[in-house]
Amino acid sequence: MSALSVTTIQTPLYWEDKPANLQMLEEKVNAIEGKTEIVILPEMFSTGFSMRPEVLSEKMDGTTIEWMKTVAARKRVILTGSVIIEEDGSYFNRMIWMLPDGNCGYYDKRHLFAYASEDRSYTAGKKRLIASVKGWKINLQVCYDLRFPVWVRQRSFPRQGDGMTTHNEYDLIVYVANWPERRNHAWKTLLQARAIENQCYVAGVNRVGNDGNGIYHSGDSMIVDPLGEVLYTQAHKEDVHTAILYKEKLEEVRTRFPFWKDADSFLIDP
Repeated sequence: MSALSVTTIQTPLYWEDKPANLQMLEEKVNAIEGKTEIVILPEMFSTGFSMRPEVLSEKMDGTTIEWMKTVAARKRVILTGSVIIEEDGSYFNRMIWMLPDGNCGYYDKRHLFAYASEDRSYTAGKKRLIASVKGWKINLQVCYDLRFPVWVRQRSFPRQGDGMTTHNEYDLIVYVANWPERRNHAWKTLLQARAIENQCYVAGVNRVGNDGNGIYHSGDSMIVDPLGEVLYTQAHKEDVHTAILYKEKLEEVRTRFPFWKDADSFLIDP
């Protein structure tokens, strides 16, 4: 069974300064030692969590997307994180899944943080994206989505050939965030909860330091196993960490504790 190497980059961000952020992040990505397959950057990694999309947004062929293509190709990794995108007159907090060959998928943040007026500046996404690499299925999510378990819940579906059902829609959830330190208890608790209830790995990547509004972020980036055990976490300082996730561990948990068989069936209204 395959193992998956994942690198998290927890870092301060230059406020609304794309060139500075892209240069800084490129240096960090290039400095990663050893093999890694997925590199995860924070939410709005090129700007910080800004409510000025009319000034900072770009198209899907803009500077940041082209930068992601270049860095992913040079390092031979999948590069992911969210950026501010304009499309047909609407603005999106869009998580990009950039492959080394320049192809990409994306997920638009579903739950907009009304407490900071994100819902006034951005348009909510309507569908999930579950990416695939090396036989792993990866559910992409952004920050405030973490508070809404139904949106990310594993769903049952028919298994081909034998008429039975399976509940393993995905194996890993990735959350990218600008989550303030003042609410870090919720961040840490909910990352573990999402892993436990969905019997999957969870990787949460947050920024550190003060943003342009003087809001402090403690990071607390975390990788959690399917039993909710914390495999890695770091607070208050920048850190680049590579973890190896094991499919055997995942299958062992799901086989030994098949709790999904007792789950409720449901549909999500977009």
